[in-house]
Amino acid sequence: MLPSASLSTTSSRWDARLWGVLLTVSTIVGLNALDVSMVGVALPAIQADLGLSTSTLQWVVSGYVLGYGGLLLLGGRTADLLGRRRVFLAAVSVFAVASLLGGLVDNGALLIASRFLKGLAAAFTAPAALSIITTTFREGPARNRAIGIFSVFGASGYSAGLVFSGLLTEVGWRWIFLLPVPIALVVLALAIKLIPGYEPERAGAGYDLPGAITGAMGSLLLVFAVVEAPKVGWAAPRTLVSVAVAAALLVTFVIVEKRSSHPLLRLGILRSAPLARANLGGALFFGAYIGFQFVVMLYLQSALRWSALETALGFLPTALIVAFSSPRIEPLINRVGTPRAILAGVVSHVIAYALFLRVDEHSGYAGSVLPSMILLGIGFTLTFSSLNIQATAGIDDSEQGLAGGLLNTSLQIGGAIGLAVVTAVLTANGGGRSSAAGLLKGLAPALAVVTVIATLGLLVALTGVVRRRSEAVEPVPVVAH
Repeated sequence: MLPSASLSTTSSRWDARLWGVLLTVSTIVGLNALDVSMVGVALPAIQADLGLSTSTLQWVVSGYVLGYGGLLLLGGRTADLLGRRRVFLAAVSVFAVASLLGGLVDNGALLIASRFLKGLAAAFTAPAALSIITTTFREGPARNRAIGIFSVFGASGYSAGLVFSGLLTEVGWRWIFLLPVPIALVVLALAIKLIPGYEPERAGAGYDLPGAITGAMGSLLLVFAVVEAPKVGWAAPRTLVSVAVAAALLVTFVIVEKRSSHPLLRLGILRSAPLARANLGGALFFGAYIGFQFVVMLYLQSALRWSALETALGFLPTALIVAFSSPRIEPLINRVGTPRAILAGVVSHVIAYALFLRVDEHSGYAGSVLPSMILLGIGFTLTFSSLNIQATAGIDDSEQGLAGGLLNTSLQIGGAIGLAVVTAVLTANGGGRSSAAGLLKGLAPALAVVTVIATLGLLVALTGVVRRRSEAVEPVPVVAH
């Protein structure tokens, strides 16, 4: 690593440049989260303007998920091997261009292509940003504080996107895609100036091309199969063949990694129990939330007849709690440890989902919806930061991008699977009907599935508390290559 790559974190007070690096990389992750959540409310307007079919419209969302979830692992390791600053700058540039294209195109296919391109860019910016933070701030309170701030942008960006989507859709859906462009350009300019140069420790050591190809293709095909399954059927030949081929590619990827002298994914990193718990628990946590959000949006708009703006504002309490509480959560995490913080956050979400099981077409917001929104905000605040800390603690600097990529891959694939399962249950039990009664008939089973997914996440979180009385993370052995 070059001398300029290190910014001092020995002082309890951070200088302006250190703050600048943290806020710069956090902003682009907030943009990624914002982009995921803003599109949902605008879909009807996009469909009407571009004349898209419902199946085509789905890919405005799924195209992003495909690029993001399918290539995160590749993006994380690429940042480690080719240089985090270099990868971050290139990906932010692609993100800005793709955002501009998305706001200007008049063709559904081009819009979907721009969404896939944005997802691809996000797959490289997210793990690069997290690894820049974890290699800049020393492990312990300083890193926990930095990741807490980083998580504010990610979690509140996702929640705030729901609110902004309602406001921007009233003006015109294209602004949802154009808004990130100037912000991304500012981030790019600041990153060029503030993020120090970095030479990867394995520069020139070789790149695992077979691993990159099999891993990326397997991940992409798996995400594609999950996204398409609710439409074509989980037992349909196309779904079964896609899953089988994806499994074969991923098995081949594992074999390649075992034999490679410079693997894309050092399999030994998976022996870290805290990292494994963070990934499995994160997948279940995010899967339950994405499914719940989908159900609630349908409930508010179809059963309660709320407008897009009213629906977006319904999530505002969650966004406010995350935004104001996340910067202050680091002392609590330091005191109780990430396992207990994650457990408390997941318990909060399980209660939130269970409370929502009692809603009907006559339920009021204050009595039936608001309590769940408050609990969701508390749960996000406790869990999101803790997952990022736990997934990267004890991991060597040379593999921080890999650890971040693994966690974000788990979150995205978990979200895709959770949404697909909840959508299938909702539709099968009457949620596909246009009437409020039909929707409500499907809501209860769908919400029950959400609660079950969250409860499985609770069991994973509980194992972390049982196995460790405090946050004592064993470093993963680093094998020299």
